[in-house]
Amino acid sequence: MALDKSAIADLLDALRAGGDLDLVREGLALVLQALIDAEATQHIGADRYQRTTSRTAHRNGTRARLLSTKAGDVELRIPKLREGSFFPACWSRAAASTGPCWRW
Repeated sequence: MALDKSAIADLLDALRAGGDLDLVREGLALVLQALIDAEATQHIGADRYQRTTSRTAHRNGTRARLLSTKAGDVELRIPKLREGSFFPACWSRAAASTGPCWRW
């Protein structure tokens, strides 16, 4: 999923105006959501609404997950699949001590 240009423009305007923690949370949510969507696309083998022969699953909505950060809670949308399951690699229990998300 490409980053929404209007959301990026709003964040840049807020940064120029001297943003606060809300800005940090919104920026973090925007970047993390893009990373989650990119990882889901790689896991599935196709982007949203894309028809390919390499597709391994189909998206079936999203589920909300809350990520607690020092800047406050960030709500992210994790894609659900019709067949199998998907959860971002950096939130798996196996990656809890070594995954990139836990280093923040």
